[in-house]
Amino acid sequence: MKKVLIPTQLDAVAQEILEAHGGYAVVQMPKADIAQLLRDNPDTHALIVRSEKITAELIDLAPALKVIVRAGAGYNTIDIRYARKKGIDVMNTPGANSNAVAEEVVAMMLADARHLVAADISTRAGDWKKSEYMGSELAGKTVGIVGLGYIGQLVARRLSGFEVKLIGYDPFTSNEKTAELGIERVSLPELFEQADYVTLHIPENDSTRGMINRALLGRMKPGATLVNCARAGILDEDSLRAVKAEKNIRFLNDVYFKDAAGLKSVADIADLMLPHLGANTHEANRKAAELAARQLIDLDDRGITSAVVNRDVPVGLDPAFGRLANVLARICRCVLGKDTQLKLVESSFYGSLKPYAKWLLSPVTAGLSADYDTSLDHASTRAFLADMGVDYVDRPTDDSKAYTNSITLDLIGHLDAERLVRASVRGTVEEGNMLVARINDFDKLYFEPVGNWVVFTYEDRPGVLGQIGASLAAAGININDVRNPHDSKGKCSLAILKISPAADDAVVQKIAADIQANIAFHIEL
Repeated sequence: MKKVLIPTQLDAVAQEILEAHGGYAVVQMPKADIAQLLRDNPDTHALIVRSEKITAELIDLAPALKVIVRAGAGYNTIDIRYARKKGIDVMNTPGANSNAVAEEVVAMMLADARHLVAADISTRAGDWKKSEYMGSELAGKTVGIVGLGYIGQLVARRLSGFEVKLIGYDPFTSNEKTAELGIERVSLPELFEQADYVTLHIPENDSTRGMINRALLGRMKPGATLVNCARAGILDEDSLRAVKAEKNIRFLNDVYFKDAAGLKSVADIADLMLPHLGANTHEANRKAAELAARQLIDLDDRGITSAVVNRDVPVGLDPAFGRLANVLARICRCVLGKDTQLKLVESSFYGSLKPYAKWLLSPVTAGLSADYDTSLDHASTRAFLADMGVDYVDRPTDDSKAYTNSITLDLIGHLDAERLVRASVRGTVEEGNMLVARINDFDKLYFEPVGNWVVFTYEDRPGVLGQIGASLAAAGININDVRNPHDSKGKCSLAILKISPAADDAVVQKIAADIQANIAFHIEL
């Protein structure tokens, strides 16, 4: 059992998921003295924290520590360099707080446009200053979004119903994604010139610190509004102070250099100030807890490192594609045959996944072999496959096929000394959900690979699906979902059934014999 410490006020779902997995013992003690907790638990494998400061001194108290998970986005409170030196992976949960922050941005814009805070205070005091609180509407305005990551994209989606014009700046987000969101790509100076509202959604680092400066702010329209729910350091406050005096720029703020009580340096220029409430929702807390637990399991069991922030892992890879790569490999291995000797693995990573091919090989390999050490880097993973006698080819992709941000895996194995057999699967991620699109020649499946499934292929004829259903019912197994397509030639059928509870091998093999199946297996995903 791997011990996990949670010395913070985190939703109980993290502990529930880890304990249900069966491989973890969890100690959750909110507001505990972390140093003493680590001294009392020297066998700690993982630490899950929120905004607690994790220093080199604390790390040294945990000789068995392998993982630190920040249940949230920012990880500046963790000494990630020292953790790397000690061989400890640090992960965050990007996206967990995204919707909460996006909704807060819209709420701040509306509250300011309609003077809700001041009007509430005035009316409670017995005043009736209706004429003084003449507001403005969002409809018809131009909103500029600086940074089109998780939060920036959600802000665009949340504002889409307000009939605003959306413009955006991000040097990395694809043209396809911005077009899908209805955002016109513009340069950063053009965005500040055109927007009635500018909302900031970029990280703070050496290249962005002080990025919102006098040159950009000076381009804003008189009376335009700047919203900062990102990081305090990206804004040059003195520049805003000067431009605000000239152009009456409105400033709505939720981020500060220090999250603590005390006077704030922007108090004189902020028209609306909140105490860093962006991620402060019950839903965001639960989602961060759930992601923290699942990412720890993904790292330990499947080698998925896309959420690790102190390894050489590219920013921008959605962790869901790591899970997808692992699941597709597991499904493809079952289709090929678990006992079939593997000869060749071929992968195709389409769209924005191309740059991440070498990182995605790790979860693929973990899905193929239980003997794979998930801590291996790309070169070592290739060596592991070679040692298994397995060749690996990452195929060049043709984006004209329109398989945007999808993964195709092909496996070739030895059916016998003279014959080879091939299995192929393709999948993608839509709105955070994995989808399997194709298995061999059976296309347009679009099922979510979660839960228990039984899979059969057989020569097409009437009555077989009913026969499978009757056999499962006789075994006390319920069917929750079904896919039953023909192949491209109409000669063979595929039956994919989501079931509850799981089917044991005896049930699957009996059905396979009864229907003369070519392929038959059960898989838990």
